[in-house]
Formats: sequence, C-alpha cells, structure tokens
Amino acid sequence: MTDSPSTGQCDCGATAGPLGECVDYYHAILAEEQADPQMYRWHAPVVCAYLLQHPSRAHEKYLDSQFRLLQLYVDKGIDALLRVAAHQVARNKHRARSSYDMAPLAEYAPLPQNGSPGPFRATFCGLPFRDSSFVSDGHPAYGRRIEIIAEATVESWRTLQA
Repeated sequence: MTDSPSTGQCDCGATAGPLGECVDYYHAILAEEQADPQMYRWHAPVVCAYLLQHPSRAHEKYLDSQFRLLQLYVDKGIDALLRVAAHQVARNKHRARSSYDMAPLAEYAPLPQNGSPGPFRATFCGLPFRDSSFVSDGHPAYGRRIEIIAEATVESWRTLQA
C-alpha cells in the first residue's frame, strides 16, 4: 500500500495533515532544503526516516544501511551522522573498492526482516508548516521534530526484532 489521496491515510498509518499525506510533506521538505543550508543538515535523517516509514517507496537493498544510519543519528546526534556522511563522500571521491564503508555502522542492529512496522508515534504529517516553512520557529526546533520522527521510526522497527 502506498500513499493514496483517496484514502486520507498514509501507508505509515498517519492521517493526512494540512499539506496532504507524508509524501507531500517529504517533497515540501526536500524543496525547502534546497534554499536553506541550515535545514539541509537534517537531510539524511529526513530521507532515512521517510523511507523506513514508507518502505514501499524505498529500494529494499538500501533500507538496512538507512536503518543503521538512523540508529546512529538517534544515538549520537546530527554531528556524528554528518561526520559519517562526509567520510562516505570522501571515500567515494577516492574510488574505494567497496562502495560503502559499513564499519561506522557496525555496532547498530540490522534491519529486521520480518515485516514492516506501523503505525508510528510521530510522522511527517504531524510536522507544523507555518508561514510557508517548516523552520518558521527556528532550525533547532525543526531539528528536534526530525529527531522525534527518527526516534519513533527506530522504535517501531525495533519492535520487530523481538
């Protein structure tokens, strides 16, 4: 099941918000990030959380590393995630033999293989959008909301590990 305007409910279990379903929020965030370098700091957790909450829209082969990246973010914060991302970019520039270095993510649990969780306690449809922006009350507040969505995503996926 995917996001569907006819149902008013997203495949993550969220009810549509003022902007529509999660996919509408996701695209609006990606568009706003392009003009706001501070907001772009949270690009990776936004992408990982969105795809993990909507796995039917993701490439299955990347979900495990996205789950591990989101765990790193929840565990160590945005600066640690940005350091790992910078390491991966530098590695790619030097044409490393393997395309992705999983060593920084080795301590984190792999993606559970027994289904997809949901609903999630925090979703993109719950993000406030004021004055045509997700950051109208500041970047730290926006970052905290993305962190809450990331925590909810990791928490739900971890329920499948039991």
